[in-house]
Amino acid sequence: MSRRFAVRGPVVAAVIAAVTVAGCALEDSGPSTSSDGLDVIKVGYLHTVAVDSHLWLGLERGTFEEHGLKIEPVKFDTGIAESQALSGGSIDVAIMGAVLSNFPAQGNGKVVLTNDVEFDTAQLWADPSKGIRSVKDLEGQRIITATGTTAHVYLHNALVANGVDPDSVNIINADMPSAVTAFVSGQVPAVALWVPFDQTVQKEFPEAELVDSAKSYYPEAAILGGWVANNDFHRSNREILDKLAAAWLDINHELVSNPEESMTVVHEAAYAQDQELAETLRQFSFEEVYSNEEWAQQFESGEVERWIGQVEEIFVEVGGIKEYVDPGEFVDADIFLDAYNEWSEE
Repeated sequence: MSRRFAVRGPVVAAVIAAVTVAGCALEDSGPSTSSDGLDVIKVGYLHTVAVDSHLWLGLERGTFEEHGLKIEPVKFDTGIAESQALSGGSIDVAIMGAVLSNFPAQGNGKVVLTNDVEFDTAQLWADPSKGIRSVKDLEGQRIITATGTTAHVYLHNALVANGVDPDSVNIINADMPSAVTAFVSGQVPAVALWVPFDQTVQKEFPEAELVDSAKSYYPEAAILGGWVANNDFHRSNREILDKLAAAWLDINHELVSNPEESMTVVHEAAYAQDQELAETLRQFSFEEVYSNEEWAQQFESGEVERWIGQVEEIFVEVGGIKEYVDPGEFVDADIFLDAYNEWSEE
């Protein structure tokens, strides 16, 4: 029998409703061509460094245009809303974090590219006066987080790894800004969050302690982020997705070869109004990026599918997915590998 968290809030119902509503949406008429002959792709993204860095670097460097593409970025606040838009056809491709292992497994999209591994973006913070100084101390306690996200997946891994029965933990569901506010105001004794919300905690609740973080369970609990194509777009526009993969390879090569310079470009394009460059670089340090050669090895060996599958198993355990689906059914490794073979020969 699979485990279930004691979660307040209809997380499973919300996930199912999002997919159901999306399925009723009118599909977009399909890809278009810009006035200068570029193939237009509407790309949804979540505005965090771990998710959208490749996007902004490619836009600023003109890499997408060099490969015949015009990218129209569309910002979303949650992975559920992004996946709903993907299924409904209002975007062609979506860049996601942990939900990469959720909605595609339910038939909503095909994974075509992977950006990084979020090896330490999720953290557990607690009020030491409440007696929580380790993950084991969460038994019988309340903890708040955004369910169905990277933070939730991390929390599950931490509980299981430390021998805590998930049924003994009272998890309260809230969007991450609200979750952090509830924690720093003393409404709950612990929060599972992702960076950069740790900065809010340190500023507004300096007595709080960092109890644990995702790096304790890496690589066994690796969370991949990447690009998911709408089913119809994937079925009908292989040539455009080939161009996207070719552009991504050039972008990733630049990012891995010159990370600080690349992230400075990303910062100026998308984060300068909200934070200092040092903070953008700090957030980038919590993810693991791989060279094109390393990604090729991980796609060929099945490691990418294994990583995606282990997070999918967690979503099954917490009730977000009804049954496990082999990632080979929703991961299209050929798009990356074919583009890589051409890139490596240049």
